[in-house]
Amino acid sequence: MSEKIAARIALTMIAFVLSWAGQAQMVIFEKPLSPRIANYDMEAKLDPKTHTVTGKETLTWQNQSKDSVSELQFHLYPNAFRNNKSSFMKEAHSGMKEEKLEDKTLGFIEVKSLKLASGEDLTGKMEFIHPDDDNAEDKTVFRVPLPKPLLPGASIAVNIEFVNKLPEPPIARSGAKGDYFFVSQWFPKIGVWQDGKWNCHQYHAHTEFFADFGVYNVKMTVPEKNILGATGLEVSKTDNNDGTATHFYHAEDVHDFVWTTSPDFLEFTGEQNGVKIRALVQKEHRAQGKRHVDAAKLGIEYFEKWYGNYPFPNLTVIDPARGAGETGGMEYPTLITAGTVIGLPKGVRTLEMVIIHEFGHNFWYHLVASNEFEDSWMDEGINTYSEIQIMRDLYGAKTSFVDWIGLKVDDLQTRRYTYTRTPNADPIRRNAWQYYSGASYGAMSYDKPAMMMITLENYLGRETMNKVMRAYFERWKFKHPKTADFVAAANEVSGQDLNWFFDQALYNNYILDYSVDKVITKEVAAGEGYDYTVSVADPEAAEKKKAEPAAKKENANKQYYSEVNIRRLGEFKFPVEVEVVFENGEKIREKWDGKDYWIKYKYVKPAKLVKATVDPDQKVPLDLNWANNTRTVAEQERDQSKIHGGYWGMIKFALKPQ
Repeated sequence: MSEKIAARIALTMIAFVLSWAGQAQMVIFEKPLSPRIANYDMEAKLDPKTHTVTGKETLTWQNQSKDSVSELQFHLYPNAFRNNKSSFMKEAHSGMKEEKLEDKTLGFIEVKSLKLASGEDLTGKMEFIHPDDDNAEDKTVFRVPLPKPLLPGASIAVNIEFVNKLPEPPIARSGAKGDYFFVSQWFPKIGVWQDGKWNCHQYHAHTEFFADFGVYNVKMTVPEKNILGATGLEVSKTDNNDGTATHFYHAEDVHDFVWTTSPDFLEFTGEQNGVKIRALVQKEHRAQGKRHVDAAKLGIEYFEKWYGNYPFPNLTVIDPARGAGETGGMEYPTLITAGTVIGLPKGVRTLEMVIIHEFGHNFWYHLVASNEFEDSWMDEGINTYSEIQIMRDLYGAKTSFVDWIGLKVDDLQTRRYTYTRTPNADPIRRNAWQYYSGASYGAMSYDKPAMMMITLENYLGRETMNKVMRAYFERWKFKHPKTADFVAAANEVSGQDLNWFFDQALYNNYILDYSVDKVITKEVAAGEGYDYTVSVADPEAAEKKKAEPAAKKENANKQYYSEVNIRRLGEFKFPVEVEVVFENGEKIREKWDGKDYWIKYKYVKPAKLVKATVDPDQKVPLDLNWANNTRTVAEQERDQSKIHGGYWGMIKFALKPQ
């Protein structure tokens, strides 16, 4: 029995013991996989009529740093939706006419009380802060001073009561739509103590999340008829004899907890590599229930094969209700959301792409918990790279995204298109709320980093790149890596100093663009100084040569001078290949370090030049403009003819008597 399967069996036994005990207390049976700094015991009660969640939490936080901590800082993410004055709303509607929000659209969270387990009531000492901007109206972060500093190695327990109002329809991942409720980022969530201070950013329009690992024990009371899905494993379900039921879930070594409930879910199940898969699908999408499970199987299979062990026993996939699309395509520990439409053709692989992508976040967001506020590319970009490679491996390079009624679309090409639309408004590495625009955030967080990673893979070779990725995953799982940590892993495992590449790709807004500027081919006339004499070493062959007709000899003796001019149009310097093709089928591959502004290749051959191509195998998707990578002699002659014709027409017009 493998260690992985044994661990999953142990977790199942834990769930059984907890179910028998029926206690929602902090229970830690497994050997910790993570530091378990922030641990939560919570109770939540949903009122489906008012869309409110009444909650209680006991947070046990351990100071694992060498610092004395004098205050605690918490996220209150739902307050991003309480009015138009939050930083989230101002950024999301920048440049647009401010609209009044209806009451049902509003979402918020209010802390009713905050007390230490030791008895001190700190409710009156809470203070909203805005560490990222000057918006005093933003209420998504608060601080509370402690009666005395928390010393290194010490723990503190905080009891919090709160109310969370869910917006309808959902906004930015959370909310209600009819009887469908998706409850995410719903509780007061402590920040991360890092580098001697709190890392606790406000909720912005273009940021996601960052938190420490811990153990969660959560009881959720919902209508009895509802099906519920959540992070972790269900330990028990208790009927309350009042039309409600309480579901108790337990999750270890996670840094978030999300749940959803609806009476309209249909359950589909499966298993891959020992991981239990549960898909909660809307009734109108029942025909795609198995498709959800099968896509999850593919995600688990490939990520484990390529990167490492998924150490959790289960995965839940959620199909959002119609009108709740804002909750789709999102990731949480052991739970992801997808999104589909009725009658989605099998050849249109949006569902597979989304599920594989979102499951990938359980590696590049959950297990390797980088800071999505400050290093969004390490989560979204690395995961997009993984998605592209897996989709191409599964469905073929040209049809990885769509292969339907003759339409063929590559996932890489769709991502490249988004990158090329906003290629250099910012460098990749930037705080997520400080990008020039939402388009730049998307391009620099998802698409350009993916192109960077594929370019790097083609430079290093897939085998070496896979070693880099596996080493990075193993080294940084259950930790908080930064950009420099990925670069260090790539340098070490590849055995190369790749700083020249990463400095350009991550920390500058450089454009990578190489082009074929000019191709020339012409017959070499006698006296031009070129040695074009045909020598025949074999005397017998020489005699045959003499016997050939004069016209054939003349053609055999012809030589052509050809020239290929390659230019670097962007600031990004990268080695490229150039393929030169001649009329007789001969092909020459040249390798250029790409450092200078241009290079010229010259040839004297018995055949005319036909065309030249930079990066003929398209190994460099970072190259901004693939349209200028190839130039043919015929194309250039047509262009020159148009130019000369245009000049001659202007001259004739100028000389024409008026």
